Amino acid sequence: MNRREYLKTMIAAAGAAIPGALTGRGEGLPADAGESGLPCGKIGDLRVSRMLLGGNLLTHYTHSRDLKYVYRLTEKYNTDEKIMATLALAEQHGINTVSMHNPPRPISILKKYRQQGGKIQWIICPTADIAPGMEAYSREVQELINDGCDAIYLWGVRADELIAPDKIQYMAKAVEIAKDHGVPSGVGCHDLRVVIECEKNRIPCDFYIKTFHHHNYPSAKLNHDSMWCSNPEETAQVMKSVEKPWIAFKTMAAGAIPPPDAFRYSFDNGADHILVGMFDYEIAEDVRIAKDILANCNRTRPWRS
Repeated sequence: MNRREYLKTMIAAAGAAIPGALTGRGEGLPADAGESGLPCGKIGDLRVSRMLLGGNLLTHYTHSRDLKYVYRLTEKYNTDEKIMATLALAEQHGINTVSMHNPPRPISILKKYRQQGGKIQWIICPTADIAPGMEAYSREVQELINDGCDAIYLWGVRADELIAPDKIQYMAKAVEIAKDHGVPSGVGCHDLRVVIECEKNRIPCDFYIKTFHHHNYPSAKLNHDSMWCSNPEETAQVMKSVEKPWIAFKTMAAGAIPPPDAFRYSFDNGADHILVGMFDYEIAEDVRIAKDILANCNRTRPWRS
């Protein structure tokens, strides 16, 4: 069997193995999928699995700090063919959505995957600069819509820069641009103040993508270590009063926290979905862990999706 035949077999298996796993806008699994697949929530008209496939490993951006060889290793492992197979494997295990930013090559792979029968949904953040007029941002949103994107959100790197009173208008404008195309429109962030300001200013986003992880891992205590959620307890407290769906990302602190610990912490503390970067060989086990945790959550925040 050559690579093309293998990929077609994987995509076909994804469609047959889990009823409803390959869903489009407004279709698919019920909110509680039970044994047929991962449970789903609803963001706008989009049914989204509680676990999403993260895009950083697929775009070869590993957050491996000063271990530069890891970037190259990931690039060599996650070839275009391997990424296609990873998408199919994710669908086979009930993950119906992938989220990433919009570099041309990975987007072209997503398009090719769909052309060959894949159904995984896309939640994508444009990376264009936010500037008066919003021409570049509007253009990238239009391109993503033309490519078949199912939901769009403002990239956290951009949103973190827009919390000043004289810039918050651009956050609102970015949300409106995507909503004008009829897709769910969200805001991503690393800085909790983004959520606070969006809520205070009643920015009509449909969902948030916010970093979330605890600090109980050895390298968190090192000054040089990267940390993506500086105030997890405050984040959980703020999100309790937020009525919009929350997709938590960087839940494993770029691999520093084991999946059972990370997923439990996220769901118990209010996340509605988790965005998880995985290599192909990690998907089956991570989905099993997530399903076990979702069957027995201990949370006070209501499900908002």
